[in-house]
Amino acid sequence: GRHSMLPRHVQRLGRDWITHWNGSQILALNSPVSSCMRWAARYRPWASFPLPIPADFSANWRLPPFFGPWRQFQNSRWHLDNYTPSSFFHLPNPSMKSEGEEPSTKKRRLSGQHDTSAPGETDFSNQKEASCLSVAQNEEKHSSKKGTIKRHWEYFCQQSRTMKISENKESDQSNTESEATFDFTVMSYNILSQNLLEDNSHLYKHCRQRLLFWTYRFPNILQEIKQLDADVLCLQEVQEDHYRAEIKSSLESLGYHCEYKMRTGRKPDGCAICFKTSKFSLISSNPVEFFRRDIPLLDRDNVGLVLLLQPRFQCQSTAAVCVANTHLLYNPRRGDIKLTQLAMLLAEIASVAHQKDGSFCPIVICGDFNSVPGSPLYRFIKEGKLNYEGLAIGKVSGQEQFPRGQRILSIPIWPKKLGISQNCVYEIKQQQKEENAGEKLEEARLDNTQEIVIASEKLSSKLRHCFKLTSVYSHYFPETGIPEVTTCHSRSAVTVDYIFYSAAKDDIAAQPGAEDSFHGGLKLLGRLALLTEKDLWTVNGLPNENNSSDHLPLLAEFRLIAR
Repeated sequence: GRHSMLPRHVQRLGRDWITHWNGSQILALNSPVSSCMRWAARYRPWASFPLPIPADFSANWRLPPFFGPWRQFQNSRWHLDNYTPSSFFHLPNPSMKSEGEEPSTKKRRLSGQHDTSAPGETDFSNQKEASCLSVAQNEEKHSSKKGTIKRHWEYFCQQSRTMKISENKESDQSNTESEATFDFTVMSYNILSQNLLEDNSHLYKHCRQRLLFWTYRFPNILQEIKQLDADVLCLQEVQEDHYRAEIKSSLESLGYHCEYKMRTGRKPDGCAICFKTSKFSLISSNPVEFFRRDIPLLDRDNVGLVLLLQPRFQCQSTAAVCVANTHLLYNPRRGDIKLTQLAMLLAEIASVAHQKDGSFCPIVICGDFNSVPGSPLYRFIKEGKLNYEGLAIGKVSGQEQFPRGQRILSIPIWPKKLGISQNCVYEIKQQQKEENAGEKLEEARLDNTQEIVIASEKLSSKLRHCFKLTSVYSHYFPETGIPEVTTCHSRSAVTVDYIFYSAAKDDIAAQPGAEDSFHGGLKLLGRLALLTEKDLWTVNGLPNENNSSDHLPLLAEFRLIAR
């Protein structure tokens, strides 16, 4: 007919909502609401067509330019008594099973993948780990609340018992078993600075505008923290004015003591570590600034924070626990800066966690490392060594499939005046350690000076650190090979957030060779399962109506093991 398209003023409805059009999508009035995608279009007196009855709107869309032949409208049976000034109309999409399905504009390579298994069915590549993993069977993947995905707990078998984190908070500390052990939980969470959100608005085009206001986001973030109830919080992108105005006071009201380190540049965010005063007391707080005015390489204002905490309850192990938090540089083409920042953090941890007997206390390192699993930087953290000879700076973090930074890392990466050795310790500390080794060793070094110089030249492209660290998460679902995701926005969905820890000898979750025999260690009791990219797009990615950061919180429960 003559009405082959909607009026122009109708086409302009909706500023930021988009949709993909194909010829099979036409207006259908008799489809049940539950099987229709819902589209927003407020009724106006000048509209040349009627609209059906209202419905809840749960996706970010705008009207397509046309909906097919106007005859579809003319042949339909309309009931004017059902039309209201706030009506919506519905458009069926045969490619989507329900309104919670991923929008077609966000599939992005997912069409070729197999359906991922539910988190409750997750297995792990380590058979020993898989055999000792128990999942709460009564928890469903999707919560009853519309538009949310429920993450479940994964528990590892223990000789004594498997406990829910929420059930081991208060009462059991008095019995014999609790006196012999000390269990605690650690969360790592990038809460998305409001300033960074507004400066990078192109990453959040899929979000409705009202969901991006801090007044909407903060209550959601605080509710997540309350619900997960971790004993130690490691937060990144904590905006300074929000921290002073409401974050700190809100967390203190929940029983936390807060330590904060703001970035050294103009961007007013930083890192915070908060711990329950009922579980720990503070021994020392040690901020780390990665900016050095006298070193051109270190011209970025990222920071780290290292705390030494003392457990408040008597147990077999009286060792303190070292907790570190950082947010490394994002720039995928500056792997040289990332590695140097990491070395500076590790040097501070080595200084803080060092015990009088020469060992290290148990260590937990959290943060946004802006590096993906399997990258050289990630392998360096877990394996304790990295030969970077011939390595391009754009390949250090693995963030780009086709890295643009092709310049090769210099040898050494950082200048000597930084005061940090290739073993990622402060050189003064290393010299003192060498002096304590004894006169015989010193004499042997003097006799073999030339050999040592040659050996040091050969090892100059090798980085090392003295910690044996394991990752809390496995990073992939082995049944499908689909990766876990910790951040998801309009541009990407990857893992960049981690919790690393020094594993005890009997920790079944640790990879081979990662047991810390220096001073006991930590045993992983459980973790909050992660999701896939496809899972997250069923709730329109991140941030969304219920999750107000573009990162997921990571959470793990540990047991402190005596040496």
